[in-house]
Amino acid sequence: MSEKFTYAQAGVDRELRAESKKALQILRETYRFSSYGGVVQLPYGNIFPFGENRYLDLVIEGVGTKVLVAQLAEKYDTIGVDAVALAVNDVIRSGAKPLAIADNIHAQVSDPYLVGEWLKGIAKGAEEAECVVPSGEIGDVAEVVRGLVEGKGFDMVVATIGEVAREKIIYGKDIKAGDSVIGLRSSGIHSNGVSLARKILFKKWGGLYEPHDILEGLDREVVLEVLEPMKIYVKPLLKVADALKVKAAVHITGDAYLKFDNLTRFSKGIGFEFDKFKPQPIFEVIQKTASKLGRIISDEEMFKTFNMGWGFAIVVDKKDGDKAIDILEKTGVQAEQIGSVTSSQGIKIQYRGKKIILK
Repeated sequence: MSEKFTYAQAGVDRELRAESKKALQILRETYRFSSYGGVVQLPYGNIFPFGENRYLDLVIEGVGTKVLVAQLAEKYDTIGVDAVALAVNDVIRSGAKPLAIADNIHAQVSDPYLVGEWLKGIAKGAEEAECVVPSGEIGDVAEVVRGLVEGKGFDMVVATIGEVAREKIIYGKDIKAGDSVIGLRSSGIHSNGVSLARKILFKKWGGLYEPHDILEGLDREVVLEVLEPMKIYVKPLLKVADALKVKAAVHITGDAYLKFDNLTRFSKGIGFEFDKFKPQPIFEVIQKTASKLGRIISDEEMFKTFNMGWGFAIVVDKKDGDKAIDILEKTGVQAEQIGSVTSSQGIKIQYRGKKIILK
């Protein structure tokens, strides 16, 4: 008999993480040190004033276990793009323009070849986000970091700071029933849910395939499909936010479509319903492979874990939906209306002819 396989069983317990996040309240005591006024709380983080009518958004993000996939593929020149993307895509949720990036890499050994490859990706991501990289740090911590291949272990973190004028802040409020949710196409898995994907796909972690196998439905080696770097949405988001009112911006990463629940705390009495998905083949490969292993990854679990084809989303007034899509597509990103705001609470998804209730 098949058993359900969840993100928690892959090593990421959502309930435990939610409980742990309560400790963040401790940091509120530091808000009194904000030199230019009060910290502004937003759905996905906080910004702080810096001078008159200017705010800074500071974000730090890590690539997580995707670094293990880079080691499995022995390909290191794209993982830096993921690190940059994770940070800058978070900064733009407030409407802020990323200004600068700093990287921190913990390495088993500061091998010159590896360092060069890591920085190639960071430089490529920074160019796409139009950010300067004025500083960074690489530490040799062999007792902390281990690699799949001896000497090649590493962890990668990127911090980004962005600036937004008061009148351009995306507050994530004043959302109402009927508003449109516009999705921006992802490039695949991105950097979230990788722990689950690894343990289903790759023999190294108990999965089914060798890294360089080419599977039905994929046109390249499975390890390269998983390693495909995350899209950077800085230019599309800033372009559309400059032209019309963006009520909310959502980076569809950890917890995937559960992230929309954050918005219900800022606009009461609303919910979300999604009905348009075009997942890349890798997502179906993950589910089918799980089945071959005698496990079941439900559609519900997929939408709680993976982006399912849409890596970023914005909420706009219904009358602005078509204009938003037109602006986004002119920047080179595929965009569609993927859902709507409803007057009934909860997060509902129409997929494969059935309704999934996430929350």
